[in-house]
Amino acid sequence: MRIITDSAADLTREELEQNDVRCVPMQVMFGTESFSAAALSGEEFWKRLLSGETGKTSQPSPDAFLAEFEAAQKAGEEVVCIVVSSALSGTMQSAMIAASMLESAKIHIVDSLSAAGGQKLLVLHACQLCEQGQLTAEEIAGALTQLRSRIHVRAGLDTLENLARSGRISKAAANIGALAQLKPLVRLAPDTEGSIDVCGKAIGRHRAIDAVARMISRYRIDERFPVIPLYTHFIDNCVALIKKLQAGGMTVSEHMASALGPTLATHIGAGAYGAAFVEAE
Repeated sequence: MRIITDSAADLTREELEQNDVRCVPMQVMFGTESFSAAALSGEEFWKRLLSGETGKTSQPSPDAFLAEFEAAQKAGEEVVCIVVSSALSGTMQSAMIAASMLESAKIHIVDSLSAAGGQKLLVLHACQLCEQGQLTAEEIAGALTQLRSRIHVRAGLDTLENLARSGRISKAAANIGALAQLKPLVRLAPDTEGSIDVCGKAIGRHRAIDAVARMISRYRIDERFPVIPLYTHFIDNCVALIKKLQAGGMTVSEHMASALGPTLATHIGAGAYGAAFVEAE
């Protein structure tokens, strides 16, 4: 069996190797230059983004998925492919087109309806089920589809600048928000159908971190799965959130913190923080 995902899951190179996961990278563009999200170093990415360059992202091509699917077919392996939310990217469509070109292959594509840590939770669970060796690829895909209905991501953004650059909000709204020190609070949840929902605002960084901690603490966490803290560029805000969650009795560790790569950080900017977790049944 072969587990495949895309770069929006933000698995590190070490995590990919340790879990034998194949990653199909998205593309990141600065002006006329295009980079593979997997090949662009964090140092180079943040240097460009923080200097004011406007970044854009694009989904992997069907050919990129086809190469992975054909390799699996030649190896006699079934495929479980977990992709970023179809509400956020056309990656799912690219994977489906590639799968349709290999009619005899056993390829099961799962729309994560999430991204970053939420998508990573599904990938790691797929690896665990695969290692146990008791389920077929089709059964694992079914288990992931059930699990995704309990996966939540709650986060706070430290800046509105990148949302304005990418056209997600107007520049005027970003300027007003910056003057008022408004920090948007966002969520990815089962009831958002894979879309990012702005679920609140707070004035100032400290109040925003408090608000995110309160949102997460309202849930009963399924402790069979890790809580994955999330951050962009620097970890300080994320550490402050972790400490608040720990003070409330939640099992969460800085060791599990996951840095968002270029695929999502392009649109979010530096200083974002949050956590992905599984709600108890």
